[in-house]
Amino acid sequence: MSTPIRIFVPRDAAAVAVGADEVAAALAASGQAIEIVRTGSRGMHWLEPLVEVETPEGRIAYGPVATGDVASLLATGFLEGGAHPLCIGRPEEHPFLARQTRSTMALCGVVDPRSESDYAAHGGWRGLKAALGMDAEARVKTVAASGLRGRGGAGFPTGIKWDTVRRAVADQKYVVCNADEGDSGTFADRMTMEGDPFRLVEGMAIAGISVGATYGYIYIRSEYPHAIEAMEEAILGARRAGWLGASVGGSGLGFDMEVRVGAGAYVCGEETSLLNSIEGKRGIVRAKPPLPALQGLFGMPTVVNNVLSLAAVPAIFSEGPEAYERLGLGRSRGTMPVQLAGNVKYGGLVEVPFGITLGELVNEIGGGTASGRPVRAVQVGGPLGAYFPPSLFDTPFDYEEFAKRDGLIGHGGITVFDDTVDMAHMARFAMEFCAAESCGKCTPCRIGAVRGVETVDRILAKREARQPVGAELTLLADLCDTMKFGSLCALGGFTPYPVTSAMTHFPEDFDLDARRLPAGLQAAE
Repeated sequence: MSTPIRIFVPRDAAAVAVGADEVAAALAASGQAIEIVRTGSRGMHWLEPLVEVETPEGRIAYGPVATGDVASLLATGFLEGGAHPLCIGRPEEHPFLARQTRSTMALCGVVDPRSESDYAAHGGWRGLKAALGMDAEARVKTVAASGLRGRGGAGFPTGIKWDTVRRAVADQKYVVCNADEGDSGTFADRMTMEGDPFRLVEGMAIAGISVGATYGYIYIRSEYPHAIEAMEEAILGARRAGWLGASVGGSGLGFDMEVRVGAGAYVCGEETSLLNSIEGKRGIVRAKPPLPALQGLFGMPTVVNNVLSLAAVPAIFSEGPEAYERLGLGRSRGTMPVQLAGNVKYGGLVEVPFGITLGELVNEIGGGTASGRPVRAVQVGGPLGAYFPPSLFDTPFDYEEFAKRDGLIGHGGITVFDDTVDMAHMARFAMEFCAAESCGKCTPCRIGAVRGVETVDRILAKREARQPVGAELTLLADLCDTMKFGSLCALGGFTPYPVTSAMTHFPEDFDLDARRLPAGLQAAE
């Protein structure tokens, strides 16, 4: 009997949403001698479902494939990688992927995320094996030498956080993975968990044995059912293979983990709210100090990192910290999975070294707007990120470079808007979002966001009536200043970024006479 031809169909939520399950079923019902492997996504979302066939020359991809395309694909030699209007050739040679540097996302779309053996066959566990050959101090120094910083938005050096927990004296320590990906336009955490969950398990195990933690929690929002299922199966698979449990890889060092599902509160993306939620308490912000690294989960020293931070760790150990540190710009080392969303022609995930410019990401890789109209603004860093006009597209994608221009990289999400957007309405949305998602613990966030919505509403009403809005603009700027410096956490503290950036770069959307803007909020040259 001949060996079945392997066909790869993504089970990533984005692909499933546009018919990947139906395409897989149609292929399975075709009567052909095939084996269907459900992978993650490679991140080319405008081509989903992207179906690949294994040939002697490598995988050949076709997309976007609908169920109605299956018959014509099979009739034109699809199983041999034959020509078809949907054929894009070898996926890794596609221009969207060819200019990327895949490290964290290297196996997404490549491996079967439900197969521990497939992960191992593609180099999985090499990082953990290397880490087991070092002592705890050397492991932490390896992470520090790579220059890895938190990918959740704050950009705090990972090595310093790990070393703080390692040095802490306690009977119990924990590793917590923040997978509460709540920013609009972000999906890298979800793609990692759905497409390469064993990498996250490996990264958490390395963190655990490095800091002396014996247990870990992956906190995932309930809106991610596919990711929850993938992580739970990966944990079971890693445990069966001996990479979790009382003796990780036969080392005598114990580390195990579980998934905890959150109710979907945006504020639980903040680490102390997340810890409260895991403990069964209301998800509200804790005042700091004490820091979670010293008194975190259940009052014990805790490493809290997000998915992309922990998923970057295996490559650092398997390839060496120097290889990772050589990539990037300034203090921003390594690669960043950037998510392109909104009104963009080629939406999806791009992993590139820090230092690429915003314009390259939006116009060259993203292809500009899907509508074909000019790009007017991009919001970087989720719903609390600043709006950048095309005049700032020369900004390198780097923590410090963005901070110089009053921006945030955040979780790496970029949302594109064309020239039909009303930026005053976008400023209102930021305040409305904060008001809806505030945990209510601190006054600047709880009350300030509500007053912000009211103030923008007055601006919009007066704008339509051709009335002066100078007093309201001054009040809004003052309110943003209070929220930025008076809020307990980043929800209230970062909400001013989209508001003030919209006022600064798009004054004409707030006032028909932009000269009425208060001092300090003049339009950029």
